[in-house]
Amino acid sequence: MTDVSRYRDREQIKKKKEENISLMKVKEERQDLNEVEEKHQDQKDHDLNTGEKSKDLKKRRAKKSFTCTQCGKSLTNKPSLERHMRVHTGERPYKCSHCDKRFSQSRDLITHERIHTGEKPYTCDQCGKSFTQKVNLKKHMIIHTGEKPSKCSHCDKTFSQSGYLKTHERIHTGEKPYTCDQCGKSFTQKVNLKKHMIIHTGEKPSKCSHCDKTFSQSGYLKTHERIHTGEKPYTCDQCGKSFTQKVNLTAHMRIHTGEKPFTCDQCGKSFTHSANLKDHMNIHTREKQHACDQCGKTFLRAPDLKKHLRVHTKEKPHSCFLCGKSFSFLQNLKVHQKIHTVMREYMCCECEKTFTSAKHLKQHQRIHTEETPYECSHCDKRFSDSGNLKTHKMIHTGEKPYHCAACGKHFSRSSALHSHTKNNHRNADARHTVM
Repeated sequence: MTDVSRYRDREQIKKKKEENISLMKVKEERQDLNEVEEKHQDQKDHDLNTGEKSKDLKKRRAKKSFTCTQCGKSLTNKPSLERHMRVHTGERPYKCSHCDKRFSQSRDLITHERIHTGEKPYTCDQCGKSFTQKVNLKKHMIIHTGEKPSKCSHCDKTFSQSGYLKTHERIHTGEKPYTCDQCGKSFTQKVNLKKHMIIHTGEKPSKCSHCDKTFSQSGYLKTHERIHTGEKPYTCDQCGKSFTQKVNLTAHMRIHTGEKPFTCDQCGKSFTHSANLKDHMNIHTREKQHACDQCGKTFLRAPDLKKHLRVHTKEKPHSCFLCGKSFSFLQNLKVHQKIHTVMREYMCCECEKTFTSAKHLKQHQRIHTEETPYECSHCDKRFSDSGNLKTHKMIHTGEKPYHCAACGKHFSRSSALHSHTKNNHRNADARHTVM
């Protein structure tokens, strides 16, 4: 007998021995399982009321129970016990044919594979919307019934699903169970933490199909692409104006309702936007940290300084595509373009006069109300418009910011400089500047 033959024999004997050991282990496990089952059944029989009819006793015995040796859970049949045991063993015998994902239950595999196949077998008979799982269809049906069985224990708000209620109640309790391991910031919902994590990774997987701009979230991309498509799905039911975002429509509606939900805790003044309140708060703190290097004027915000610099540079980046007229500020261009479209959507309820902007309407309404909210800090004179107050104050300060480049003369108003230039330097190539 050759060495190769001896080696093969040894390997076969070894393999057979291992198989016998495995078989013995299985028999032992089965024996242990049977003992537990018998013990469990004997206990059930012992606990039965002796006065019960023999028919009921037979029925109870017929319902044989299979108990898990790991956690003591009882199941009605052996296949159910075998499936349950995978919870403890971690076995996942069902593999997806499209990807490497594995599952412990066949039904979980079937549901998962619908992601790849696109199959949605559960369809709503009310609106035709389809779902991959029956539980999702059941949740969806509440939309049609209007049922909201889950009520908040802190307020009167109700919800169609218990999950929505649980998330809502965190507003009252202040609970934020999802914490970022990078910066420690906490969130009420897991989805918000997931979105936040992209800040740390710098990942921007959502790319615009019209330009090279990328975004961290698909929602931001969807909003951005409306710039290219011109889509404005959110329309005001009062005046018909449309918006690309719901938040902009909500803010716009306050023009009609007069709602000003953001109030200053220092002076009680209210605002329609939180950003306006934030800017206003700087008046109380007097923080004007952004200074112009041309004239020394200071501003509360960097964007305001940037806009102001256009006074010196004469930059007019915003052009009307209809007549070619250029403007230093985007808002001025928007107001100008309404001349071409004849859009005067803001109407005075007193005299029915219409205006192109809410600001102009508000200024006009002070004619009727006789409101003069702007008071001079040097005298008791009051004004309905902040621009008029600013011009008036120059009488006290002696400030003359408008400078004629041709002769060096200074003026307190731009209109006075314009008249001066027109009357005295008509033929000269003179330009005026603001100091």
